[in-house]
Amino acid sequence: MYYWSTTMRMDSLKEDFIRKHNINKVYLRYFDVVVASDGNVMPNATITFDNPSGTTDASPDDSSAVFSFTCPLPDTLEVVPVVFIVNNCMKRNVSQLPEMILKRVMQMTETHDVQNVREIQIDCDWTVSTQQTFFNFMEQLHKLTKEAGLRLSATIRLHQLMLPPPSCDEGVLMVYNTGDMTQLNGRNPILDSRDAMPYLKHLKKYKLPLSAAYPIYRWQLLYRGGRFVGVIHHDGEYPVLDNDSIYDCQVDIDTILKVKDEITKINPRTNNRIILFDLNNHNISRFNDNDYEKIYQQ
Repeated sequence: MYYWSTTMRMDSLKEDFIRKHNINKVYLRYFDVVVASDGNVMPNATITFDNPSGTTDASPDDSSAVFSFTCPLPDTLEVVPVVFIVNNCMKRNVSQLPEMILKRVMQMTETHDVQNVREIQIDCDWTVSTQQTFFNFMEQLHKLTKEAGLRLSATIRLHQLMLPPPSCDEGVLMVYNTGDMTQLNGRNPILDSRDAMPYLKHLKKYKLPLSAAYPIYRWQLLYRGGRFVGVIHHDGEYPVLDNDSIYDCQVDIDTILKVKDEITKINPRTNNRIILFDLNNHNISRFNDNDYEKIYQQ
């Protein structure tokens, strides 16, 4: 499972899902990297951990106590810290970024007692114009992670299958965000098999071991006068006018299984490890246990 939130919080629903479906690996978004107002790249939206482990310098009943917060994921799980890098960062000077990212990831891992970290993942929607800078960045980071005894992986978008892979040990194929949410064209922008299939033909010759990640999330898309306004993440985020349209966008189980079967036909090794995006209570309540087992079945 991916866990893509700014707060790491566990509860009985998530714990039951992990146990029922034998989840053994969680890709945990640690922080984003963005371009700051001064033009430099910097971390943003760092995850917080909702699991107080006690006090660092005071008794438990002291109201002035400073609590340390540890990762609440079960110790049985392998945890992969994920860093999301906004693509325009690759138009800046990122020569120091590999070292900065590795240092920050390792500090967070130690501070919050995150167990079983053997791999770091980079998520970036790089394009042809930023490809060379991103590949140089990944090559530097790959050397550093090897020296630290860690593996390095990267997310791979469907459109990136047509291009060479970056330097890393393995990739995760993002089988979602296949369409244009700004266009009302009758296709599901999260995943429509008609949008995915043209890219999958490149999967057989792609020179990087891949796993596959499938979507179980939902978007609420707001349109005004036929034009895209934005994604509604919470109530009140946008004023909704009388003539506005809200498109409740989610992928049905048949579409996921159809695309998964097509990937198996082209390159069955891609489905040797199946990941779902992402672990929150609404998403994991969408399908029944049998449907999730159909997705996870290899």
